[in-house]
Amino acid sequence: MNIFDISRPVLGKARIEINKPLTYVFCFVGEHFFDNYPKWAVEVSEFKPLTGTDVFVGARAHQVRLEQGQKVESIFEVAEFESPKKMTLVGVTAQFKNTYSFTARDDQNLTDLEFSFELMELDIFMRPFEKLIRMAIEEGAENTVENIKNLLADGSSNPI
Repeated sequence: MNIFDISRPVLGKARIEINKPLTYVFCFVGEHFFDNYPKWAVEVSEFKPLTGTDVFVGARAHQVRLEQGQKVESIFEVAEFESPKKMTLVGVTAQFKNTYSFTARDDQNLTDLEFSFELMELDIFMRPFEKLIRMAIEEGAENTVENIKNLLADGSSNPI
């Protein structure tokens, strides 16, 4: 593998156990994504669904994120929506992919939520910083699942 291969994605994943049934967690994260996303993505300073608030394959949204003091603007769309198992978002104006995967545990009141963020391409001048970028992506993935769990655990976030 060529270390200068800019097409090699940079991936970060995190998994967490949530003390709520699968359908409840999926409803909050997936079905009501456009309503709830700004609640757990605290780095999002502006957010606007572009196709209404219903979630479906092809639905789009515009966001502005504050990343290390810089405003980063992008449009993304829902690429996969498999209730209650999976939702994938892909960047339209930026090269990223987010996947939320949901698995019911044997105890029906427990759900495993896995979130992955994939930066599809990294500019060649950024490759020397790949390890730092990967660490930041992994930290962001951990924060995402923690924030979702906390929102659902405190009882104030009704999924519907």
